[in-house]
This record gives sequence, C-alpha cells and structure tokens, in this order.
Amino acid sequence: MTSLSDDVLRATADKLIAAHEEASRSNDWLFFVDEIYARDCVYTCQYAGVMDVTANGIEEIKATHYGRDMNVGWEGWTFPYLGVYIGADNQLITHWMNRGPGRRADGSYFETPGISFLALDGEGRICRQFDMFDLAHQMKLCDDLEDAGLLSPQLKAQWVLPMKQKLQTQLAHNR
Repeated sequence: MTSLSDDVLRATADKLIAAHEEASRSNDWLFFVDEIYARDCVYTCQYAGVMDVTANGIEEIKATHYGRDMNVGWEGWTFPYLGVYIGADNQLITHWMNRGPGRRADGSYFETPGISFLALDGEGRICRQFDMFDLAHQMKLCDDLEDAGLLSPQLKAQWVLPMKQKLQTQLAHNR
C-alpha cells in the first residue's frame, strides 16, 4: 500500500471534521460518505460488549452508522473534535465528544468523550474505522439530558432504554 504523507493524512482528517461539523448543523449524515470513505470500508462500533455494529462497505455505512443510527433522535447533538493524532502506516486517531443539546446550569456541556481509530487506503480514503466510547457514561449523560428536559423521546425509546436493558442483562449474566 502507498504510504501517505502527514499532509495527506491531516487533509483527510480535516475533511472528516468539516463534514461532521456540517452534518451536525444540517442533520444530513450521508452527504460526505461517498467522498471520504473507500467503497469497501469496514466501520465498527462496539457498544460496551452488548452490541457490535459492523458495516461492510459504504452502502452499509450509510444504512447503519450514518443512516439509521443518526435518525433516532440525535438532532441537536454535535460531535466536536478535540484532537487528531497521526500515526504510522496511514493511521489516524481522532478524539471527539458526544455532545448533547443545551448546557448544564454551570454552563458546561452535556458531553462524553469518544475516540476513533482510522486507517486510510493509498488514495487517502478511510478504509477502516473503529469507534469507541464509554457506554455507561453515555447512558448517564442521557439521564442528565432527560432530567434537564433535553432528551429526545425518540432517542430514549429507540436507543437509550434498549441499551440500558442490554447493559443490565450483560451485568446480571456475568455475576
């Protein structure tokens, strides 16, 4: 595989960050996938061992991660990036936040951190992505948003409550 320069790696990260900023504004999470991801990209997100979502190829990525998953009440959420780290062999690590709508009484954000491990192909497109975030903290964040009247009922019903049930089942099973 072609070894990409740091400038090309950074440019890809910058395109992804800009696309996520625009998607956070427009709630259109599909417009950038064809341009940034390789056709055969594998995108994986593991949810605390209770659910593993793996999409093979950009059509599955658009149907799951950026399609179905972003259309269950995530409106008003943003995913700002805190850092991009360039590694060897066309690897990037991005550090971002799951930031809910509104702010806390003290002015701080409702947010929890996440991290992505990205591999780029020789053309500078993402060919592998692995996302991680702390699901327990994400559930607490959603509880805090609900207490503040900011959690989407759709997100609660279609994502939060099912995830909490999966976590509870996993913990009860592993006693």
